[in-house]
Amino acid sequence: MPKKILVVDDNPQLCALLIAYLTQEVFDVVTAGDGQEALSIARREKPDLIILDLMMPEMNGYTETRIYSREAETPVIILTARLEENDKVLGLELGADDYITKPFSMRELVARVRAVLRRIPRAKQTAVQDVLRVGNISLDTCGRAVTVEGSLVDLTPSEFDLLATLMTAPGRVFSRLELLDRLQGVAYEGYERTIDVHVRNLRTKIEPNPSSPRYIETVYGAGYRFSSQ
Repeated sequence: MPKKILVVDDNPQLCALLIAYLTQEVFDVVTAGDGQEALSIARREKPDLIILDLMMPEMNGYTETRIYSREAETPVIILTARLEENDKVLGLELGADDYITKPFSMRELVARVRAVLRRIPRAKQTAVQDVLRVGNISLDTCGRAVTVEGSLVDLTPSEFDLLATLMTAPGRVFSRLELLDRLQGVAYEGYERTIDVHVRNLRTKIEPNPSSPRYIETVYGAGYRFSSQ
């Protein structure tokens, strides 16, 4: 059965182009013209992935992502015509898995779609234990749940997979590109700094003092590792 993709953009011409190209790539495509409509369609259609423009009328992409991420762990690729880094960072902080800046090539978009769709099955296949425990952190790979000092912590899909990757090999240093590849199935040079955003968000949720991390350590010039202490 083909994967279902929800395309959300207020540009009818772009939507039509994405429908034609993604359908040709054997995806099932549904569309919405604003965030409010997208919420309704997502709840009804249960898409496997959402391609979402950030700047739209009625309800923008930021708001739609914030609301729907509480209801389902659906991967999101954000589209933005803006070049400011803050727009991309905010989208990632809200739980988006990847971003692409307009104008973009359809081949690159399809590659990113396939990479994000591979992420969750790949993470499950590579899990070596059902439950990982380090210090006060417990990660259930099957239930996709994380607790810190016995309290459940709400993580985005990307944050969960990042933490799972680091916790499977405490003490090992992972480069940003390697972590991006583990999360998305393919690494794009120039986008590896998105890992920094996920790490920062993750630290605020699991670290006793995020400004002085106990668990997720930065190895300058190399990447990140999970402390084995």
